[in-house]
Amino acid sequence: MSEKFSLGVLDLVPRLNDATAEQALQQSVTLAECAEAWGYARYWTSEHHDMAELASASPEVLLSHIGARTTTIQLGSGAVLLPHYSPLKVAESFRLLAALYPGRIELGLGRAPGGGPHATMALSGNYLQHVSKLPESLAALTELLEDRYMYEDHPVTARPIPKLPLSLWMLGTNVKSAEFAARFGMGYVFGQFMSDADGTEAVKRYREGFIPSATMKEPEVMVAVSVLCAESEKDALAWSRDMAERRKADGKERSSEQSSGAVSAKNRNDAAVAGDNEAVRHYAGTPEQVWDQLQQVSRRLDTQRLLLVTTGPDYERRLDSYRLLAEA
Repeated sequence: MSEKFSLGVLDLVPRLNDATAEQALQQSVTLAECAEAWGYARYWTSEHHDMAELASASPEVLLSHIGARTTTIQLGSGAVLLPHYSPLKVAESFRLLAALYPGRIELGLGRAPGGGPHATMALSGNYLQHVSKLPESLAALTELLEDRYMYEDHPVTARPIPKLPLSLWMLGTNVKSAEFAARFGMGYVFGQFMSDADGTEAVKRYREGFIPSATMKEPEVMVAVSVLCAESEKDALAWSRDMAERRKADGKERSSEQSSGAVSAKNRNDAAVAGDNEAVRHYAGTPEQVWDQLQQVSRRLDTQRLLLVTTGPDYERRLDSYRLLAEA
């Protein structure tokens, strides 16, 4: 792994090949332990609801367990879906994590529903109404994390108060999320693996509009990218195509998602890309080929912080992909 890069894991906690939820969660623990040993800087996990293929409904619970099984790797949510929740509850949960694991906690926020319409309604009622109030929720959360929140002119404190503050990030795929991150002085994570855009406009808006906060003085950018490495290009391409076809057959993927993932990282410039501001969502190839693409992403968005999303045809090859990239 190049010393100038800060690689991280973004784990969706997939249930591969009909694994049970228990097996999927244990594999996530193994992944975090191995990632720490291989030099990865951070392990983040996602939030999804009523999705049979994922076991990641509560990132703060999984992070608490993984924190106890690791010692140095940063732990983050990718992302807590703030429109569903009270800002006070989110602040309390992650401050508790920050007190348990000092200096290691990164709170990543999102504004997607994270599930189908019925699960979304069951979770928090009128999601559209909640998401329309996201600016107020973000303001309340930042105030809580800076110990300056007032409710009806009375101070309310999110406890426990950790000695080392957690860092705050906004994940997104468009300019709107970037503007929120800039307005509230958060870090910004561009989710390239979920977007048809290449992130240049969103990151540009974020950096131009960034307002320093108590916890972040300068704009900080990460990019989340889907990759799959193998010893041979042929294997990486075949496995990526197979996964994409299985997801499409199950109706769990938009037609464009990972369709270009079967394109070799080596042949990225030959991919079917409509314009300069569109991006391939998934890179497959040997470690050297994938690193070449990660370096291009790094230069394009001017960041050395990369979050890697790897599903893999099975857990063993998922681990191998992360290992090969770290060792390249």
